[in-house]
Amino acid sequence: MKLFLVIVMDDTEINLNNILNRKSVRNFTDEKVDKNDLLKIIKAGMSAPSALNLQPWEFLIFDNHEIIEWMVDLHDYSKMFKTATAGIVVCGNMEKTIEGVEEFWIQDCSAATENILLAIESLNLGGVWLGIYPIENRYQKISNYFKLPENIIPFAVIALGHPSNNEKSKDKWDDKKLHWNKW
Repeated sequence: MKLFLVIVMDDTEINLNNILNRKSVRNFTDEKVDKNDLLKIIKAGMSAPSALNLQPWEFLIFDNHEIIEWMVDLHDYSKMFKTATAGIVVCGNMEKTIEGVEEFWIQDCSAATENILLAIESLNLGGVWLGIYPIENRYQKISNYFKLPENIIPFAVIALGHPSNNEKSKDKWDDKKLHWNKW
């Protein structure tokens, strides 16, 4: 006789597991990412918090083979595009910033990027965040390639697809970084 154990988790546990299991995936199968999944991923990005709810983000989604090939040589750490089947450029719209503290767009786009990565994880896809901003030659290359308007600054690129292996998340817990009520 076989005994089966069924564990029922509430939504809170599932969401926390999604966060704790997020990982950078750099190798993908050749299976395309469904366009509906890409839209779900972007919707998650647009659900991020932003300063004064200005939502200064813009998203450029690509799944075109020529664009993906171009991304391989974007910089030294973009080789994962050799196997990626889609990508997202997260951009900041400088017309949607706070006068005097324009730099908050960076935090807003960071939150959107993390939401995208969590959505990718929740859909059993894989993805990795490639840093673009503030390295000028990187964001200028993307701006020029995609002919972006002057008010749009590429912040990050995310390579994504179906993971080719079963990568595990890293346990990043470090209690030495935890401070209660004082330093």
